[in-house]
Amino acid sequence: MNRNLRSNVKKHIPKDWLCELRILYRLGKETLGDIIRTGWVNLVIITTMAAILTIFGACFRTALSISTFAKELGSALEISVYLKDSVDAKGVKQEIQQIKHVERISIIPKTESWAKLRTEMSLPNIDNPLPDTLHVKVDQPENLQPVFDKIRAIPSVEDMSYAKDLASKIELVNHVVKTITIVVIGIMALLTITIINNTIQLVIQSRKEEIEIMRLMGVSNWYIRFPFIMQGAFYGFTGSLLAMLPLGYVQNGLANMHKFFMIPSPSNAQNIVLIVMFSMSILFGAVGSYWCIKKHLQV
Repeated sequence: MNRNLRSNVKKHIPKDWLCELRILYRLGKETLGDIIRTGWVNLVIITTMAAILTIFGACFRTALSISTFAKELGSALEISVYLKDSVDAKGVKQEIQQIKHVERISIIPKTESWAKLRTEMSLPNIDNPLPDTLHVKVDQPENLQPVFDKIRAIPSVEDMSYAKDLASKIELVNHVVKTITIVVIGIMALLTITIINNTIQLVIQSRKEEIEIMRLMGVSNWYIRFPFIMQGAFYGFTGSLLAMLPLGYVQNGLANMHKFFMIPSPSNAQNIVLIVMFSMSILFGAVGSYWCIKKHLQV
């Protein structure tokens, strides 16, 4: 009842924006003061954060490149479909085009295949034994087997083949890369939160009496928490800024590797890595601070 009454009263009180700005200024000042009080430990924390984020960024950026290589290699895989005699290849092509995940189909007439084979090998003068062939390109390597099974059920198809072992290995590489990336994110989160937690705990101990006085004066919990949360976010942000330098060298090395193998780099890969790195470091820094405050202050 009192809570509802308080909320209704607050709704009818006009906001003093100047007062709000003063509060924000005061909170920013408190955050800066806490950072200064931490002293030389700030340098240790930021460099440690930068090292962790560099490892994460390098692994994440490498994972994007490996996925691009695997996708490029997988896109080169095609299903070879050998048709029965006296079958309309164009009709079968239209039927296969209705299957989901089929990207492109090319018809290789048996006369063309036979003429090419005779130029490469010395063959006797016999009738053409080769069938008409369709080369079916699938959008993703993991969709090769499902598409293969659906095409095999078509009555006009005599036989089929594709590099199944290579496709399986490509799919395995993609799975391993994704798993490693998730593990690295988990380790980064754990280390970041632990480092921030211990740092904020030291700051809390140095300001314990001041915090107790604020609580006795009726200062709101968010006012006490905010500077600590901002301090944790600050460590994440500055650590990411420092990590940008070594990640630039990683980006250049991977870009040169893509050029060497003539495979295009993943679009906006470096921007994606930086956005994810900054977002996660700030988030984990703030979360680490919040958990520490909740544990030691009970506010």
